[in-house]
Amino acid sequence: MPSDDTSAPTSPSTATPATGYRALLRNREFTGLYVSLTLTVAASTLSGFALGTLVDERTGSPLLTAVSMYGATFATVLGALTLMSVADGRRPRRTLVTLQCVSLAGVAAQAVPGLPLAARFGLLLVLGFFQSLGAGARMGLLAEVVPASTYVLARSLMNITSGGTAVLGFTVGAVLLRHLSPHEVFAVAAVLTGLGLVAVTTTVREHSTRRPADPGRPAPRPGLRRTWTTNVELFSHPGRRALLLNLWVPNGLIVGCEALFLSYDPEHAGVLLAASSAGMLLGDLTVGRLLTADRRRRCAFALRLLLAVPYLLLAAHPPTMVAAAAVCVAGTGFAATLPLQEQLLALTPAPVRGQVQGVESAGRMTWQGIGAAIAGGLALHLGPGLTITALATLSATVTVLSRPSVLRARPSLGTGQDGADRA
Repeated sequence: MPSDDTSAPTSPSTATPATGYRALLRNREFTGLYVSLTLTVAASTLSGFALGTLVDERTGSPLLTAVSMYGATFATVLGALTLMSVADGRRPRRTLVTLQCVSLAGVAAQAVPGLPLAARFGLLLVLGFFQSLGAGARMGLLAEVVPASTYVLARSLMNITSGGTAVLGFTVGAVLLRHLSPHEVFAVAAVLTGLGLVAVTTTVREHSTRRPADPGRPAPRPGLRRTWTTNVELFSHPGRRALLLNLWVPNGLIVGCEALFLSYDPEHAGVLLAASSAGMLLGDLTVGRLLTADRRRRCAFALRLLLAVPYLLLAAHPPTMVAAAAVCVAGTGFAATLPLQEQLLALTPAPVRGQVQGVESAGRMTWQGIGAAIAGGLALHLGPGLTITALATLSATVTVLSRPSVLRARPSLGTGQDGADRA
């Protein structure tokens, strides 16, 4: 990645920066991205829950059930390694619209009755690949349409809404599956995906990712070579590697715990999944809206530990409400993602911020798939309860062992992020 001279995204807008969620929502383009993401998350939650239920009914395998719910994340790494530079192309809006169309076609195909499981898993991989590129394009556009001083606030609102949407999605999905077939739930997900496409198309204008700092230099063409060059520079920095490790691995292992809920407690899996999403919503609201940048960074380590420790209680198979409370508390730990993303953004030059954010998102999603696969494989031998305990312990261990590297990354931020905060 190029030098660290750009500490935070800049915005061409000269308007007074928004200072709250309501002010952000008065930005028409942000609202379009926000609504589109919300509908996409809702569709993904419904389709994942429907596919997990379908696979569990047909196979009874914890491994296949876990992979079916989170298997699309495996393919996100392919997008990060090959074509993620399209997120910083000259026409990011057109890129995002095209990728949304591909997602719509993939979700609609899942609604076809009688589709073999092999074909469904193939669709998961295709969707994961294109969704990773879409995430990079969306986050790159987000940095264009909101001022630098409100970027973290915007990410916080998106995370909060994603958590709330997941709560509703798992709850509504459980209700719908009592009255509809999984294929009909897939159809509902396709409709939501289509509405998300309409939201982007009608509200977001095209933005150029060219930067005025070098107006005479032609922008590099997106492609495999540009993607690899930026990724090599990204991973060459020890601080960035430490941040990415903490953004990816502890989260992914805990998602592996969540992937076992259907096997751990089939009757109340929806309650546990909703509790985790509710905790994530609460954590993002508190950390993103109420804490300063300095306080966010200081609480990141404690939040990452909180993400894992409550899951140790599930080894004792407590009553459902006790387990749900523990899962909810643990879910607040996902808010540690915000300060870590903020630090990574401070190390990211503006011309490649879409790709870097796309790589971060793709890696996080890929590790969710890895966590789900590890969880499913271990559960075949250890059982769901003991496997959840083992993954939670490993997550906490990674957090503790990597903390010194994360702390050493902070001095390299200089005053850039603070300057962004004061902007």
